[in-house]
Amino acid sequence: MNHYYALIAAGGHGTRLWPMSRARLPKQMLPLIDEHSMFRTSVERIQSLFRPEDIFVVTGRELANDLQKEAPQIPVDNFIIEPYAKNSGPALALALARIHQQDPSATVAILTADHHIVDRDKFCRLLSAAGEVAQDGKIVTLGISPSYPATGFGYIQQGEPLAEVAGFKVYTSKRFTEKPDIVRATQFLASGQYSWNSGMFIWRVDRAMRDLERYQPAIFAMCSYLQTAFDAPDYSEKLNDIWETMPNLSIDFAIMEKADNIAVIPADIGWSDVGTWASLFDILPQDSFGNCLKGDGSDRTVILDTSDTLVFSDRLTVAIGVQDVVVVDTDDVLLICHKDRTQDVKQVVDYLRENGSEEYL
Repeated sequence: MNHYYALIAAGGHGTRLWPMSRARLPKQMLPLIDEHSMFRTSVERIQSLFRPEDIFVVTGRELANDLQKEAPQIPVDNFIIEPYAKNSGPALALALARIHQQDPSATVAILTADHHIVDRDKFCRLLSAAGEVAQDGKIVTLGISPSYPATGFGYIQQGEPLAEVAGFKVYTSKRFTEKPDIVRATQFLASGQYSWNSGMFIWRVDRAMRDLERYQPAIFAMCSYLQTAFDAPDYSEKLNDIWETMPNLSIDFAIMEKADNIAVIPADIGWSDVGTWASLFDILPQDSFGNCLKGDGSDRTVILDTSDTLVFSDRLTVAIGVQDVVVVDTDDVLLICHKDRTQDVKQVVDYLRENGSEEYL
């Protein structure tokens, strides 16, 4: 499809995968699933649909050079740099404004740099279908068919059927619900009307700019001003000045929860946000006792009477008589926690930050 672009959001820190994921080497830069970084894998999985010059990346200054080395086929000018993190709303607005300036007829697939997708071919066919649906002026969300009542994901309620495109059923989106409790999540799953919010959206860029103007006029005004300065010698200075006053909002809160004419395409593509050590455990190969090791790991891990345990370590690690445990060993930190408590790793990161232990972050 002409005028179709991918925008990969690559600015997160993956704090729930601490201590492997750090500010200097965050989740998207790590080879968690195989020998390649998650960012590189994210780029490679869409190359059958998007040319390198049609792929944009929005990220922070501290990661830009490393990401460019991971994907040298993407033009350097296609890396859109935010001065520092201000949540997904401002970052995506800045990137959309940049693409709109270059091609006002663009349709943009907003994708992630750190998610795992098993069925690459189906994913690209899904993006192609979503691009077609977006031509009618809809925001198209990619919903993930839920497999259990997750409380760590947002949910999208699907409404009336709209169409079937390339074998994918398209529905109206009735509402977004952020991270429900276990009771509501169980009800959502039982109803069959809800999908997990993957955080991926397909949008015509002219509609995106209109939605920004309607729902976030301050962000729109600042991005419109920056559009006139993208190629100016003092662009970086103007961006820094504006970024200080840019609202700190997620794209869901800024636009998606307010916008109308949203469509959802539910899909089963073997998706995981790899958000916690427990979710990584579900992806990695397991031995006959349900244990997972980093890489091959058999030459540096001794397992005795142990089951359903993840050992992520580069040095000799011995596990005896344990079950449902996560062990993550780095040069300066050793994490040991129950598999059911991996969501709480973020609390440790918050504690370290609040107590001035920045060297561990």
